[in-house]
Amino acid sequence: MIWQLLRRAGILVLLGGVVPVMAHALPWFPMGPFGGSARSFAADPTDSEHLYLGTATGWLYESHDAGSTWSRVSQIGKRDDLVLDHILIDPASPKRLIVGVFRIDQPDGGLFISDDAGKSWYEQEEMRGQSVRSMARSPSNPEDIVAGTLKGVYRSVDDGAHWRLISPPGSSEIHEVESLAIDPVNPQVIYAGTWHLPWKTVDGGVHWVNIKQGIIEDSDVFSIIVDPVQPQIVYASACSGIYKSTDAAAMFKKIQGIPSTARRTRKLLQDPTNLETVYAGTTEGLYKTVDGGGTFIAMTGPDVIVNDVYVDPKNPEHVLLATDRGGVLSSNNGGQSFHESNIGFSARQVSAFAMDPRSSATVYVGVVNDKEIGGVFKSLDGGASWQQESEGLGGRDVFSLVTTAEGTLLAGTAHGIFRLGEAGWSESGTLIAPVVARSPAAAKTGTAVSPAAKKAGAVKGGAVKPKPPSVVVSAVPPGPMYLDEIVYSLMADGETVYAGTSEGLLRAEDDGHSWTPMSILKMPETHFIAVQGQMLMAAGLRRIELSVDGGTKWDAVGLPADLTQISTIAIDELKNLWVGGTEGLYYSTDYGLTWQTLHNLNLTGVNGIFFDAASHRMLVTSAKTTSAFAVRLPDYHVSLWETGWELRFVRPIGDHLIGATMFDGMVLQPRMVASEVK
Repeated sequence: MIWQLLRRAGILVLLGGVVPVMAHALPWFPMGPFGGSARSFAADPTDSEHLYLGTATGWLYESHDAGSTWSRVSQIGKRDDLVLDHILIDPASPKRLIVGVFRIDQPDGGLFISDDAGKSWYEQEEMRGQSVRSMARSPSNPEDIVAGTLKGVYRSVDDGAHWRLISPPGSSEIHEVESLAIDPVNPQVIYAGTWHLPWKTVDGGVHWVNIKQGIIEDSDVFSIIVDPVQPQIVYASACSGIYKSTDAAAMFKKIQGIPSTARRTRKLLQDPTNLETVYAGTTEGLYKTVDGGGTFIAMTGPDVIVNDVYVDPKNPEHVLLATDRGGVLSSNNGGQSFHESNIGFSARQVSAFAMDPRSSATVYVGVVNDKEIGGVFKSLDGGASWQQESEGLGGRDVFSLVTTAEGTLLAGTAHGIFRLGEAGWSESGTLIAPVVARSPAAAKTGTAVSPAAKKAGAVKGGAVKPKPPSVVVSAVPPGPMYLDEIVYSLMADGETVYAGTSEGLLRAEDDGHSWTPMSILKMPETHFIAVQGQMLMAAGLRRIELSVDGGTKWDAVGLPADLTQISTIAIDELKNLWVGGTEGLYYSTDYGLTWQTLHNLNLTGVNGIFFDAASHRMLVTSAKTTSAFAVRLPDYHVSLWETGWELRFVRPIGDHLIGATMFDGMVLQPRMVASEVK
């Protein structure tokens, strides 16, 4: 299927490489690794195979084949911090979409409307800045919509054009509205679940009553559904379990069958063809009942975090799950088994890239924030397909990757350096002169001998007095010591590999089997490394050191005058130093004595610089633009490619470029045509 998508986008995939064909005005093509966090579904009422998918990064995706493949539609508000948990489609005009959004870390959000199937959006002014946590449309009067925010319940009677607060203003009870449902017959009857118990109104919000009978106190109510045929049957899910009422919420009874560890049921959904069948998407898997809640059966393992559930009304055996980190899961047998269905959809945050020096078609990427579902992914066909290579990483985030001269893959994590072997990942080599170390036994038991552990006295055998990080605690048994610090960067130069860590710069000359701290460099937080022969450049966030003799001697380099924080560094073949940050891109031709900017490239938010030796150019990206730039050497001629994506970095792959987006995986350049910057 991925091959069909590539051909449709004008990209021809050959064994061992990727070649562009007729890709004239296309943005860079998404290549995965597919998956990541998916938040919500919405189905076109006129076409059950046309689905929309909401994400946690502001992007709206769609599928025209019932979720088998996905494509980007647009980014709501042009922001990557908006969570799309609620998408409403007008049944009378399916091109009209209403999306409620919120931010996870702040009381911010809004309500956005599209009249062209999501291609363009405008923000509804009365709901601007509202953290929209729930939405519902009246089945009997589709013009009637309700939205729940941190402030209360809002209602629109004109399909979202205007809104008014219908819960008591400043109410100490009806706020943080996490779930909503409207009676299928009477739109004046509205149910609202809050972070503290559910509420109900029978007169469109004039009066509200607490419907907590039978529900354990202090329950967050995540989902409410009303039976479309028998509206006196109401289901509600809370942090204390799932509840059912047969008298329109006058009394609830807790349904048995969901384990106590899976109480947070984020989504309840009835099978539209069999209302006795109810799906419960929880933080510990999917559950299903076929007898109206009499008995729930686990349909997935507890490692699946379910955000939303979709059942195809024309084929109820077809069930989709929107999950945390795992993307979309699909079932064709009513939930008995699931498989990934993420082609075209990626919400991966790629943080690292490496290429096998023996084959440009073999590439690796490292991701963060995806735990056991993330880690490292490998592609043997230039990024056209990926397979996870994370066994042994233990769900660690991967901040850096490098392939050694012998083809060994090393990964830098928040807890040391790992190497990939036939049996998976293992800790890479010993510290010859460890700075902060731990034994293999401590690694297995999780007893890390770090500064924090020393202060707490958390070493087996009793309390230990705090000691400087450079001292190995005597309680650690003798034997090999492994780094247990953050590894920000890895760089290979011939037979030598360098590692920038939270405890300084390390060097290995034996394929990463043993590491020596370069203690002469007094930079405990080494975030960035650049190498060009005997010239080494090391940087923290606000400091640069330079060595021209392979690291024997180091000298401080002054930063560009207006640069406040370093984001990336590089050295080119002319021995010029390059540095990028919020204020722009700078280079020095005199070992850092003075710094210059490119007169034809006024760029801020620089987050990636890479020296492409084969093409004699610097590749540059910025968080402030969707373009990628090349600075040709030695004339400093600048060209650019419009990618359609905000990128973290770009790398050459054969005669193409591949880029890491901010939150949406990797993208491939569809053609090798760059525009000049005058």
